[in-house]
Amino acid sequence: MNSDPLVIAGRTFSSRLIVGTGKYATHEVMQQAHAASGADMVTVAVRRVNVTDRSKESLLDYIDTTQYTLLPNTAGCYTAADAIRTARLGREAGLSEWVKLEVIGDERTLFPDNGALLEATRVLVKEGFIVLPYTSDDPVICRQLEDAGAAAVMPLGAPIGSGLGIQNRNNIQIIKEFAGVPVIVDAGVGTASDAAIAMELGVDGVLMNTAIAAAQNPVAMAEAMKLGVAAGRQAYLAGRMPRKRYATASSPLDGLVTGS
Repeated sequence: MNSDPLVIAGRTFSSRLIVGTGKYATHEVMQQAHAASGADMVTVAVRRVNVTDRSKESLLDYIDTTQYTLLPNTAGCYTAADAIRTARLGREAGLSEWVKLEVIGDERTLFPDNGALLEATRVLVKEGFIVLPYTSDDPVICRQLEDAGAAAVMPLGAPIGSGLGIQNRNNIQIIKEFAGVPVIVDAGVGTASDAAIAMELGVDGVLMNTAIAAAQNPVAMAEAMKLGVAAGRQAYLAGRMPRKRYATASSPLDGLVTGS
């Protein structure tokens, strides 16, 4: 039994790691990486799924939906209207009423358009979607998204696919401090230490794709990410020692017997 589960919108997940489905060399490698990650939620781009002719091969043929919760995403959308339409398409195709909401504002950086994101969140929440928006590491927009009904907020750690790790730890901590919904770091993680750092900041989970899929050995990296997330969470719960400017002896001198 997992005594420290992730709970989003009343649903319980045993893993705090969410993984993606893009950029893998083969579907078989993706399957192996998913298994090694220990994740029980998988995000998939609606536009990459064959939803019109289910008789043809689909990405979903390689995801066991009895084992993994699908989190459709609106990757590739640059307007609120396009993201809303894509989310509706995913639900109508039977993928899920959950959605990782993405509205991109810039082609080069792939930073989100937060105004359009907020607009789309309000519409989709009213339509009964469970909305998990990908956003910038801005405490103000995260609070606004929560007020709009988002079931979680997902601030970026660094630009999508950059592998730079957590660039603004202070903002992530502020977001978590004031959030009333789960905070999931989404984008920018490059290796297991980045995942551990994110979790040590107190966030509720980490979502990643490229860091695993683009690794030289995706399956081994998936397992490393599982361990990094678990270690970071355990360290956060344990409570780290305070930082000090000067040294403190590991073996205190108090009580030592000195020679005559």
